Amino acid sequence: MTRQNQIPTEDGSRVTLALIPLWDMCNHTNGLITTGYNLEDDRCECVALQDFRAGEQIYIFYGTRSNAEFVIHSGFFFDNNSHDRVKIKLGVSKSDRLYAMKAEVLARAGIPTSSVFALHFAEPPISAQLLAFLRVFCMTEDELKAHLLGDNAIDRVFTLGNSEYPVSWDNEVKLWTFLEDRASLLLKTYKTTSEEDKSFLKSQDLSVRARMAIKLRLGEKEILEKAVKSAAANREYYRRRMEEGAPLPKHEESDPGLLEGGGADSRLPLVLRSLEEAGVQEALALSEVVSRAKAAENGLVNGQNSIPNGTRLAKESLDEEERERATADAREPPSESAGEAAEPL
Repeated sequence: MTRQNQIPTEDGSRVTLALIPLWDMCNHTNGLITTGYNLEDDRCECVALQDFRAGEQIYIFYGTRSNAEFVIHSGFFFDNNSHDRVKIKLGVSKSDRLYAMKAEVLARAGIPTSSVFALHFAEPPISAQLLAFLRVFCMTEDELKAHLLGDNAIDRVFTLGNSEYPVSWDNEVKLWTFLEDRASLLLKTYKTTSEEDKSFLKSQDLSVRARMAIKLRLGEKEILEKAVKSAAANREYYRRRMEEGAPLPKHEESDPGLLEGGGADSRLPLVLRSLEEAGVQEALALSEVVSRAKAAENGLVNGQNSIPNGTRLAKESLDEEERERATADAREPPSESAGEAAEPL
């Protein structure tokens, strides 16, 4: 029993399709990907995740897939999937009067103005990419100018995805309020509650597929509920910091956790280098913003050139976007941005 798998051609210049019997019969478990292709010997090689005894079932790790992907592509639901996630589509509305400035700041960080992000089962519930997007999404005009102009503009972009360095206390309150509202809206698109799903699962009359579908639905709700709770806690924490008048943390320019050496790509923040969902970068007509920020730009890449190594990831994100169950264009945040209310596909 096998299926088509993509493998490189003998010269490694492109991929082709092949059958890999036996290996395809291995079931999934947590771990690391230990399968690769040996071009020199022209063969697929898989290293065991652990020591196996004779007659014991051999497992491999399929990758960091969500349960939606497992159900759709492999026909099973994996309990306690630490890589499970719920995808949401967010974007800056072009009717936003600050659109051009937000688009330029996002471009400098290598993030599209519209993309598919994810809320995660594991902590933290949001990635550095989503944090950076939400910070820009909720920025005031003065905060945007600070990331476009001046001697410290580049340094500010470098810390957009770092939770230790907020843009402002007010910005943090706004972004976590927005995320709490968005996750709450997505929860309302389901026709059943988590408690009802748990009750359904106690029934002995469910078919295998019905049970799997309910578990998938319940898992998505639990991720969204966790995101709501986490966002509310963060909102209150940053609101207290703002009321206390606490000073904002400042980073050192030489902070090794933010930069890597080598190449034009190293000018981008390390935490934003590999996009979680590297959607297709739209062309940005930002001549006005670029001209205003030219003096402070100092060679920082922007626009479509700022997507690093995005070819394969872009294709994967497009495939995943088609499988989306609940996505939404970003609605108006608590500041000066415009958008639309959440709508499930």
